[in-house]
Amino acid sequence: MEPDLFTAASEERQEKDPAASPLAVRMRPRTLDEVVGQQHLLKPGSPLRRLVGEGAGGPAGPSSVILWGPPGTGKTTLAYVVSKATNKRFVELSAITAGVKEVRAVIDGARRASGGYGQETVLFLDEIHRFSKAQQDSLLPAVENRWVTLIAATTENPYFSVISPLLSRSLLLTLEPLTDEDVRGLLRRALTDERGLRSAVGLPEDTEGHLLRIAGGDARRALTALEAAAGAALDKGESEIGLTTLEETVDRAAVKYDRDGDQHYDVASALIKSIRGSDVDAALHYLARMIEAGEDPRFIARRLMISASEDIGLADPNALPTAVAAAQAVAMIGFPEAALTLSHATIALALAPKSNSATTAIGAALDDVRKGLAGPVPPHLRDGHYKGAAKLGHAQGYVYPHDLPEGIAAQQYAPDALKDREYYTPGRHGAEARYADAVEWTRKHLGRKRS
Repeated sequence: MEPDLFTAASEERQEKDPAASPLAVRMRPRTLDEVVGQQHLLKPGSPLRRLVGEGAGGPAGPSSVILWGPPGTGKTTLAYVVSKATNKRFVELSAITAGVKEVRAVIDGARRASGGYGQETVLFLDEIHRFSKAQQDSLLPAVENRWVTLIAATTENPYFSVISPLLSRSLLLTLEPLTDEDVRGLLRRALTDERGLRSAVGLPEDTEGHLLRIAGGDARRALTALEAAAGAALDKGESEIGLTTLEETVDRAAVKYDRDGDQHYDVASALIKSIRGSDVDAALHYLARMIEAGEDPRFIARRLMISASEDIGLADPNALPTAVAAAQAVAMIGFPEAALTLSHATIALALAPKSNSATTAIGAALDDVRKGLAGPVPPHLRDGHYKGAAKLGHAQGYVYPHDLPEGIAAQQYAPDALKDREYYTPGRHGAEARYADAVEWTRKHLGRKRS
């Protein structure tokens, strides 16, 4: 018997007893129009729509595709829709259990079906990144000669995990993480649909919000948790899934944190103030609350970058590069791995020596400018590169510091109204101690009078 994706016997059992299959299986879309998210891949004329027979046809046949995306974004779902919608022969293999022998058996069957009955074969290969190079090589003749149309799924970067000849013979389709709105729509459909919970229980807003946080953009995880919580509520005789019931079912407390309300700002403020106070444990607590509540990791990273300059500054010049690197990494990897990067940066900032001298320095300078203390740029500092500048006295008398043995020229740099003003008051913590020595030395050699 060929390894069909969804056998007739299994489907017949589902029709007779829907609860025999998990809710996530029962709620799989039957058509591409029912698919949640991934609309960038489902436009008219897209490769997936051509695979299910939509389009004008003609001499250009459907292309093999590689579906790349995080778990729960719909890779298997899209394959299922193709299997239901197409009149082609549909075969499934999993790279976890299949080898070269199984691949060759499918290809031989596809050639017989094509030659004997004119029937095309679609091969769904899950977890293709688990195939060795030799196993992937065995697919090449079938894909190149279109004995099979391949739908391969992977959670790993195919540029590293799929051989280049196979990539060049396929279209790479990138699936995006589902948004909260995508998952919310799926949950609400599952609550009322005849294939789902058939309106047996309700889902209050606070419980739905916790479900969305648990899901983290994974549709399968959301539906699995919904089904478990619905079963627990029905066993208790409850008409809706309470937050307490969901917490007990998934063994995960709901974090009281509104991403659009006061808690959002209060917890973020507490994180920064804990870093400023060098309490690394409190900082990690507030970071964990934000992560668990589903806060945007980019928001957290932005706050850490601000903290690096506002509260640490030159006391540890590596603080800002660490925070910036964390922000860049977070933007590339996302949760859950981004939690490690944010922890890394939070610990480094909390334990760094502290200085707010950069903050107070620019604050004082801005205050003077806003009060109107500015004045013209001293003539010897003005631009002298254009014709006629010398006649205006611009750049005349300027002393080039690199021409002097000590590399510093005792000349006026600030406007007259501010020539003796000092904004930067360095601290003596950490690396800033050397800046304190440097600024004292330079001011002395500039002939600066203390203000």
